Amino acid sequence: MRRCLFFGTVIETFPVATERLLINNEIRARELRVIGAQGENLGVISLDGALDAAKTAGMDLIEISPSATPPVAKIMDYGKFEYERSKKEKVAKAKVKISETKEVQIKVGTGENDMMLKAKKAADWLAEGHRVRAELFLKGRYKGMDEKFLKERLEKFLVRIPYAYKVAEPIAKSPKGFAGVIERDLVAQQKREKETAAKPTT
Repeated sequence: MRRCLFFGTVIETFPVATERLLINNEIRARELRVIGAQGENLGVISLDGALDAAKTAGMDLIEISPSATPPVAKIMDYGKFEYERSKKEKVAKAKVKISETKEVQIKVGTGENDMMLKAKKAADWLAEGHRVRAELFLKGRYKGMDEKFLKERLEKFLVRIPYAYKVAEPIAKSPKGFAGVIERDLVAQQKREKETAAKPTT
């Protein structure tokens, strides 16, 4: 959430809210604290003066903080303002989205095709914002196999996941074998996608 400081008072300039804000001639306040098109503080001016400034800039006057004293308005394009607010609402909703820990299980003898299918499913979960707990299930004689080999087997599965991730819980012994937890790495994933898009197609 972007905030501006006016004489020691913090004012939210892009509130993540769904109510429609007043613009131009809809504004009823006689005086407004106005933010210019470049983000500069124009001070407290009359409504008529603010409307004239917005008209000169070829933009709209938007009352972005009606509860402040005096109310705060910003000179900018209303369409752009709504676009920015919509983006912030989507980000806010994404942050409160319920995240779960999904589980995927492999065995020492899991074939390559099954491994790739499970890796793809894990990638889908990561993309949705969920954590993924990957477990190497051990049964019978496999429980006595070399621990280093077993960890490497699980690591080989993790590197097949086609989505950038970071380790939330390192691989360790679990009641059923070995398990580790990963979560998505959005920064690394976005970088990966940009690099892929930049590669020339043949």
